[in-house]
Amino acid sequence: MEPMLAQLRAAAEPTRLRLLALCARGAFCVTEMCAILGQSQPRLSRHLKLLVEAGLLERLPEGANVYFQLPPEASLVRQILARLPEDDATIAADRRASARIAAERARIASESFRREGADWDEIRALGLPVAAIEAALLELLPPRLGRVADIGTGTGRLLELMAPRAEAVLGLDASREMLALARARLGERGIGNASVRLADMYRLPLPDAGFDAVTLQMVLHYAEDPAAALAEAARLLRPEGLLVIIDLTPHERADLLTRQAHRWPGFDDAALAGWLGAAGCAPLPALEVAGPIPVRLWPAQRLAAPVLTPETVLNF
Repeated sequence: MEPMLAQLRAAAEPTRLRLLALCARGAFCVTEMCAILGQSQPRLSRHLKLLVEAGLLERLPEGANVYFQLPPEASLVRQILARLPEDDATIAADRRASARIAAERARIASESFRREGADWDEIRALGLPVAAIEAALLELLPPRLGRVADIGTGTGRLLELMAPRAEAVLGLDASREMLALARARLGERGIGNASVRLADMYRLPLPDAGFDAVTLQMVLHYAEDPAAALAEAARLLRPEGLLVIIDLTPHERADLLTRQAHRWPGFDDAALAGWLGAAGCAPLPALEVAGPIPVRLWPAQRLAAPVLTPETVLNF
């Protein structure tokens, strides 16, 4: 009872309630919160500290900034916020200000990428059939999901796509620039059950078995060690959880290995089946989408117990 009472006390203050309502719309740093709420940084920092200590917000350091967002298990916060009147003038003003912040984020991120000439949306840059790929992914995913992680989330498009089916979606990427674009996308669309986090796909800062589904879209062909990347992705899955890999089939486009810095010229079913088996996953029937380079979706299910390979038997 005491932890719940502590959370209720922490939420029972006007500024802290505004902060919770704001973070239900996405992650924001203190500077952005100051601009939205019109309050000083020291004042907001004190409120944020109390909310984090009560477990109502989580703190995510990222470079020089620290972002604040609702934790995955935020049912009490959402129940409280659901009781706020939709026409509350203060909350509505905060919502409008947060939309302006999200639009500015998108502008800054897009300008940065245009200056650097980065092909940040690789599926479109390669002329691949986006709508068909997304439809194939939705066909593989169950209609209702719990927690979903998207590794190498890039601009966050898959988060936007999967959020309506999921309790919570988390995007992971090693690029701060990509995360800026993803935050802008999610903020502009008001997707409150999605968040992003800076992370290395070989060392994800997340506990074992915490997700019902994990996706990797156009990520594996950049991996120096695909087997290790898939093992780390599988580690996040609960037993019988779903892993979906979306990537290119074998091709002869040498320019992708040079200009686009791909490490692998596509993948075949045998290679994926071997890596997935070693990661404790059972491959399921794959789907293929035709295009300039065929794209394949490889689903797999996390087994309740690890697979015993000849190597593990010898070391047992």
